[in-house]
Formats: sequence, C-alpha cells, structure tokens
Amino acid sequence: MTGRKDDLYALDLSKATWRKSPRSNGGEGCVEIADLPGGGIAVRDSVYPDRPELRFDEYEWRLFRESLLNGEL
Repeated sequence: MTGRKDDLYALDLSKATWRKSPRSNGGEGCVEIADLPGGGIAVRDSVYPDRPELRFDEYEWRLFRESLLNGEL
C-alpha cells in the first residue's frame, strides 16, 4: 500500500485541472478535486490552494464516497 501512496504523491499536479462541486454555488470555502491517473483523486481546500493536497487511490476514494453517501461520516 505504501508504494502506491508514494506514487500518488510523486505525481506533479502543477497542471492539474481542479474543479468544485456545482452545488458550491461559487462559494469561497469549498473543496476542489482533480483526477489522478488510475482513477485516483486529489483533494484540496479552495481557500488555500497552495497547501498540500490529499491524494486518494481509486479504492480509497470509492470507500470515502460510499461512506459519505451512506451517512457513515
């Protein structure tokens, strides 16, 4: 598992396309996500985009989303 995380954090995201949820209605304090190779996702705070982002592989992101949608988080 560590090797995969290291690979995700080794990716250069300087040219990543970041997007907010359309439900944010142009709000300032939102999270933004960017697609990573292999189905992973990077997540950052739109207020502080220069701070380090979190990176999830496809499996981690799917579990996180399912937990949110199921009201577990």
